[in-house]
This record gives sequence, C-alpha cells and structure tokens, in this order.
Amino acid sequence: MIDRDEVLHVARLARLKLTDAEVETMAVELSTILDHIATITELDLDGVPPTSHVVGAADALRADEPRPSLPREVALAQAPAVSDGGFLVPSPQAG
Repeated sequence: MIDRDEVLHVARLARLKLTDAEVETMAVELSTILDHIATITELDLDGVPPTSHVVGAADALRADEPRPSLPREVALAQAPAVSDGGFLVPSPQAG
C-alpha cells in the first residue's frame, strides 16, 4: 500500500498541489494500480506477441488513391491572402 508520504512525494515531483482528500484518494488508487501490475508480472507471457491495441485494428486507414479535389478558386476564395495561385503565408521573420 502506498502511504501518504509517497503520494506527496510523487505529487511534488509532478508539481501537483493535492488536498488532503485527494492525497487519500490517490493513495488508494495508486495502490490498486500497483496491485494490478503485480498480478500481471506473475503471468507467464513467454511467446505472447506484444500488441499496440487491445482489439484488432485491421484496415484502419483507407487506401491512398488520387481523387478529385476542390478547384483552386474555391479553395482560395476565403483565404486572407493569395499569391501566385496559392495561399500567402507570412515569412517567419515577419512575426
């Protein structure tokens, strides 16, 4: 179980100001998290491939295929400034 002093130490490192009630809540919640981690470390995970998602994410992105886009005039119609058929962007030195 994480005690009050450990919660205050972590809060100080994270530059968090916690109320007394929050310190007590965090002690319980952090202890629960560490208990879950301890349970996981007891599992035999040899041969289990690492995952980036808990559910399958097949075909998450659409195929990158060319398709018609907005006509240049429509895209530039609301632009605050246009130059040479494109958006005019201020140079970094102008800021």
